[in-house]
Amino acid sequence: MKPINVGLIGIGTVGGGTWTVLKRNAEEITRRAGRPICITAVADKNVELARQITGGAARVTDDAFALVNDPEIDIIVELIGGYGVAKELVMQAIASGKHVVTANKALLAVHGTEIFTAAQQQGVMVAFEAAVAGGIPIIKALREGLTANRIEWAAGIINGTTNFILSEMRDKGLPFADVLAEAQRLGYAEADPTFDIEGVDAAHKATLIASIAYGIPVQFDKAYVEGITQLEASDIKYAEQLGYRIKLLGIAKRRDNGVELRVHPTLIPAKRLLANVEGAMNAVMVKGDAVGITLYYGKGAGAEPTASAVIADLVDVTRLATADAAHRVPHLAFQPDAMSNLPILPMSEIETGNYLRLRVEDKAGVLADITRILADQGISIDAMLQREPEEGEGETDIIILTHVCKESAALAAVASIEALAAQKGKVKRIRLEELQ
Repeated sequence: MKPINVGLIGIGTVGGGTWTVLKRNAEEITRRAGRPICITAVADKNVELARQITGGAARVTDDAFALVNDPEIDIIVELIGGYGVAKELVMQAIASGKHVVTANKALLAVHGTEIFTAAQQQGVMVAFEAAVAGGIPIIKALREGLTANRIEWAAGIINGTTNFILSEMRDKGLPFADVLAEAQRLGYAEADPTFDIEGVDAAHKATLIASIAYGIPVQFDKAYVEGITQLEASDIKYAEQLGYRIKLLGIAKRRDNGVELRVHPTLIPAKRLLANVEGAMNAVMVKGDAVGITLYYGKGAGAEPTASAVIADLVDVTRLATADAAHRVPHLAFQPDAMSNLPILPMSEIETGNYLRLRVEDKAGVLADITRILADQGISIDAMLQREPEEGEGETDIIILTHVCKESAALAAVASIEALAAQKGKVKRIRLEELQ
C-alpha cells in the first residue's frame, strides 16, 4: 500500500526522537498502521544538524512553508512550539488539506478553537496526544477510553520541572531557590523557567484536558494560574506532619453551574497514589461516574517518551485518513455541534479545603480570635498543629487545615486574621484537595 508521507517541522529533541523511533520500529509501526509511515522531508533552521540526523534519508530545508505547500506530503508534524510561526504553519497546512500532528500545547490552549474549527471545515485531523503529559496517553484515554463516563474531575501532575523541585524540597529540606538552581544544572529546568515554575505550562495542558473532559471550547484565558515560587520548605514539612504532600496540580472539575479550571500548589493526602509521584514524572487522575478513579502515570517529557505520543498520532491519522470525516473521533471528544456552553467558573466560586500557616504572638486569646474569625465565615477546622516556641521565643507557628469552603470565604477570613495585632506578616494559604 502507498506509504504515508510526513513532513517534519523541527528536528530538535522531540523531532529527533520521532525520527529515531519511527526508523527503529518501522516494521512494527507499519503492521499497526496498515501502511508505511515515512518522513520524506524535514524543515529546521539548523540544516546541518537535520542532515546529520537524517543521514540523507529525507529532503532537508530551512523553509517550513515548503513542506506545508508540498502536494506530496500527507501529514505535517509541527514540533517548533510557540504561537507565531507555528500557528501560521498549522493553519496553512489545514488550508492545504493536510492532516497535522503537534506537540504544541501553548498553541492549542490559546488558539485551539480556531484551529479545530478550521480543521473540521477542511475535513482534516489535528492530533495532539504529545501536547499533554508527554508519553502518557491521557488524551486518548479521555477522548475514547472513558467515553461512556460523565467525567467528575481530572487532576494531574503535568509539569515535570515543578514536580522535581517539590520532591527535592521535601526530601532535602532545601529552599525553592536552591532546588531550582539544581534543577537547571541537571537539565530539568530551562535557563528561563518562568513558564514551568509559574504554572503556565501546566495551565496550557489543563485547559486541553478540561475541553476534552467536558466538551467545552478551549479557554486558557479563563484558567486560574498560580506557580510554586512562593512555597517554603517549612510548608512542605508541616504538610507532611499532617499527612499531606504538596504538588502543583492542574485541576478540571465539573460543577452544576460550570467548570473549575485551575493550576496551583495543592495539599493532597500522602496515601493517594498521586501524592507519591516523584521527581520529573507525570501522572493524571480522572474520576468518571461509571469507572471511578483511574490513574495514568509515566514520563511527561523527553525525546522518545514524547515521540511515542507523536507516532501514536501518526498511526491514528494514517488509519483514519481515508475514513469519512464525520466518522472520525472529534478533536475534543464531543461532536462539534454538541459542544457545551458550560462557563469556566471564577475563582470566587471555587470550593476547596485550605492549609493556613499563621505566625502569631505566643499569648493567650490569639487562638480564640482566629477560630472566631473562621466561624464567622462559616469555615470549620479539620485539623490543627501548633509548634512549641523555643525558650525565650515570643512567636510561634499555628497550622490549620479547614474543611471545604468557598474561595471568597477563605480570602475574607485570611484578611481578617492578617488584621489581628497578634498576627505577624501574611498568612500562608495553600488549597487542599482530598481527591476522592
